[in-house]
Amino acid sequence: MRKLLIIISLFCAHSLSAQEELSFEMYMEWVRSYHPVAKLADINLRFGEQELRAARGGFDPKIFADYSAKRFKGTDYYDTRVGGIGVPTWGGVELKGILEQNAGTFLNPEQTVPSEGLIAVGASVNLGQGLFIDNRRAALRQAQIFQEATMAERQQILNDLYLDATDAYWKWAADYKNLTVFEEGYRLAEERFEMVKESFIQGDFPAIDTVEAYTQVMDRLYRLQNAQINFFQSTQFINTFLWDENEAPVDLMETIFPEDVLDPILYDYSKESLRMYVLSHPELQLKDFDIASTEIERRFKADLLKPVVRVDYNFLTERTNPTQISPFLQNDYKMGLTFAMPLFLRKERGSLGFTKAKLDFKNYERELKLLQLKTKLEGEIFNFETVEEQLVVFTNNVSGLQRLLDGEVMRFEMGESSLFLVNAREVSLFNAAVTLNDLAAKRKTAYAKMLNAAGLGFEE
Repeated sequence: MRKLLIIISLFCAHSLSAQEELSFEMYMEWVRSYHPVAKLADINLRFGEQELRAARGGFDPKIFADYSAKRFKGTDYYDTRVGGIGVPTWGGVELKGILEQNAGTFLNPEQTVPSEGLIAVGASVNLGQGLFIDNRRAALRQAQIFQEATMAERQQILNDLYLDATDAYWKWAADYKNLTVFEEGYRLAEERFEMVKESFIQGDFPAIDTVEAYTQVMDRLYRLQNAQINFFQSTQFINTFLWDENEAPVDLMETIFPEDVLDPILYDYSKESLRMYVLSHPELQLKDFDIASTEIERRFKADLLKPVVRVDYNFLTERTNPTQISPFLQNDYKMGLTFAMPLFLRKERGSLGFTKAKLDFKNYERELKLLQLKTKLEGEIFNFETVEEQLVVFTNNVSGLQRLLDGEVMRFEMGESSLFLVNAREVSLFNAAVTLNDLAAKRKTAYAKMLNAAGLGFEE
């Protein structure tokens, strides 16, 4: 929280009198906390929560009541009142309690009950189809899987945001570093032009040297202007990742600058650990959740091949007496048995066969996805290692060019070299420095790409 408060001050127009560095860590913490995509990822979890809540509603107790009466020409034909509660359970048994109060001249004999009513307490049990799984239990299990899948989807969204934000930051950092290179080059060219012009006035240098020095000033100015354009564009792009706590976009002040792109990387993961993490990649988890959901569907479809065997049993009593130990232990009951089964089961077998084919298809998809993720990770690891080697080569190259320039300047000051050679050495050094900065940014982005390929990004 302290870091976030520091960052807030970076965006306040009147809070700074000097330049302030926006570190990569602070920037990424800000992105994770307030970027709309990060908030969308968090909202994604609510889909799973609400889906699970809806599926659990299939096991909610339900109260019911039914009232029916008929009176014609002064005669009460019937007056039936039935009310109760049903309680579905995870085991497939439905508990219920019913109260009946019926009366009337022409009441159906089977509905005749004592004047005080009849209480029934019992259960309905599926002994065939629906014994181990039914539509409600399948829906609940699939909703639980869907909730877990939304977590994987959220992590993948955050991983992609991490990569995009990282790439934007280091591009901004490289452009800032390049800008300082060309500012220094322009400054040196101007100083050399003034020196050569003064020497020409004193007769030490020919007029052509002033032309040479002036053309270098113009060339350096052009390069500086291009660097300013690149830095402005990358600054505008990085602003798209910065939002405040009120969900409003914010812009960096001109005094804000990034950390040095040439600073070394702190490695949090080894190549071996990344190869292990890819096995739990969010995209692979989504495939696994899809397969698990389809497996639940297959179990449910297979259960439909069984016959419907449903037993209902209810204990009956006229009333509940507190002094009586159990009014339901008398030999009064109401029971029923239901049996049904299609003769050919063509619909059920076809549906099950289709689900099995779909499950096989998804399993092959999962194996292909795993291979693709492993291949992508190996490619990113190779790319990162190659960029690191290139960075070492160019670091040595820049050091060598710097020594050559220092030597050429010494020779020029001693009158043993020309302005043309000094400028050529400087141009080579500046070009190499820009390449080095771009390689350093590319290395840090390559590291982020390697993490992304392994399924990593923002940590929770």
